Amino acid sequence: MDKKKLAGMIDHTILKAEATESAVRTVCEEALKYEFASVCINPANVALAAELLKASTVKVCTVIGFPLGANTSKVKAFEVTDAISNGADEVDMVINIGKLKDKDYEYVKNDIKAVVDAAKGKALTKVIIETCLLTDEEKVIACKLAKEAGADFVKTSTGFSTGGSTPEDIKLMRETVGPDLGVKASGGVRSYKDAEAVINNGATRIGASASIAIVEGGVSTENY
Repeated sequence: MDKKKLAGMIDHTILKAEATESAVRTVCEEALKYEFASVCINPANVALAAELLKASTVKVCTVIGFPLGANTSKVKAFEVTDAISNGADEVDMVINIGKLKDKDYEYVKNDIKAVVDAAKGKALTKVIIETCLLTDEEKVIACKLAKEAGADFVKTSTGFSTGGSTPEDIKLMRETVGPDLGVKASGGVRSYKDAEAVINNGATRIGASASIAIVEGGVSTENY
């Protein structure tokens, strides 16, 4: 895959708690230079990123209910509305993992739908299922619930739990959601080889802080 096409599949990410304004500005400058799909940043940095990227094709992506997914649905929906008002084009929400494990599937579906409805027509919605905490059966159920709720993407990981994406998880998620829903690999994609593996298994977007190393053919030690 050529460098430009690969860059156009990457959400260039900085979600660390210690991310400064200077660091966010740098990520936006890098995104403009490499023409990444988006910058993925914490909600407090959305307005800044939107201003820096307003004349470009690079989207502004932020996170909702992050990283635990344990906020109430009303709070998650409010986060979406606030993020969109500040300039977000895409929102990556974390499911309520405990409710999924309790088999309260109606809650999980409605939780996702609250975010989808808040974003509808204004922002693309990605649903983080946190694969490292789920069995394969739970991964399939989570993906089905996201699809039923009207999400645009399913996404593997926050990058803040016990593990990130794997090619095997991407394959399972793609088989579950079919060809039309996006699948985002995040966490642990640190090189071109890693990116190639998840893309070959069905990923259509990659979330990474190692974005430059990925497109330049290097390797990064970053976890996300």
